[in-house]
Amino acid sequence: MTLILGDAAVRSVFDWKEAVEALRAAYAGDPDGTRFPARRMARGDHGWLRTLSGVPADPALMGLKIIAASPEHGRVSYLIPLFDQRSAELVALLDGHSITGFRTAAASALAADVLAPAGALRVGLIGSGFEAKNHVRALAAVRELTSVTVYSPRSESRTRCARELADLGVEITPAESARAAVADADVVVCAARSRDQSPTLLGAWLRPGMTVVSIGSTLPEQREVDPEVLSRCALLVADMVEEVLEETGDLIAARAQGVDVSRRTVSLADLVSGRHPGREKREQILLYKSVGSAVQDLAVAEMCARSAERDGLGLVTDLGIHPVEK
Repeated sequence: MTLILGDAAVRSVFDWKEAVEALRAAYAGDPDGTRFPARRMARGDHGWLRTLSGVPADPALMGLKIIAASPEHGRVSYLIPLFDQRSAELVALLDGHSITGFRTAAASALAADVLAPAGALRVGLIGSGFEAKNHVRALAAVRELTSVTVYSPRSESRTRCARELADLGVEITPAESARAAVADADVVVCAARSRDQSPTLLGAWLRPGMTVVSIGSTLPEQREVDPEVLSRCALLVADMVEEVLEETGDLIAARAQGVDVSRRTVSLADLVSGRHPGREKREQILLYKSVGSAVQDLAVAEMCARSAERDGLGLVTDLGIHPVEK
């Protein structure tokens, strides 16, 4: 029997604190490249498929996320199948749309919680959409937030973002520019891809002690932070080190200008496990950059599946997909 969870069911069982703790446990277990290989992408004339797979050290479930995209129609589908590691049975099938946004923000909150100085945080938010709002909610689950200042190009989007986050009870202020949004921040969240793929955050705007979270540029043609951000950061924390360094537009552009941060880069697993201390001086500027990982997808998907099973949600059915003897 297989549990099927649509997007509405995933949203109803999701919990930010539980997600961050699931990721903390997953990264503390040192997910290596054999258990979680690099993502794979197949490109065609009219669409592309990306797969992220993993077999966690926890011997419960293994699985993958499949992303199917039709760029010419602006449509994307996300699917996450989870299998029992011992029996190879299909345990759950989940719509991965919200999980993708949830796991990205939860991983960012985990990184920011470890990297940012202790205490309440002021957040500067570049972006006002799904990912941006998720990041504020995730951060609020791990730290007290004293203020959030948000910028996106359209004033109505900034206002709507502030209104939709009002339930957090945090002062949320729209800003007239990205620079104004980050001016007084402890944590800067970049969650808005620019229309012309030029950077949305400039290193000249940063102050000592800031922690920067960058999640909006995951492909060679995309840009989010400029080379000066990378030049000024004392440490780059990456969820997938090789992919961040070699396959993101930000790092490609930085290398072209002679900025190489490879010796200042560690994995999120190194940070969470304590193998790297993270912030060593209060005045350091630190950067967490994410391209997404099956570690995150599977940890959050399993958490949602377990919660739905506990609460009796979702559809349990025999799909007729069963292991065969080999």
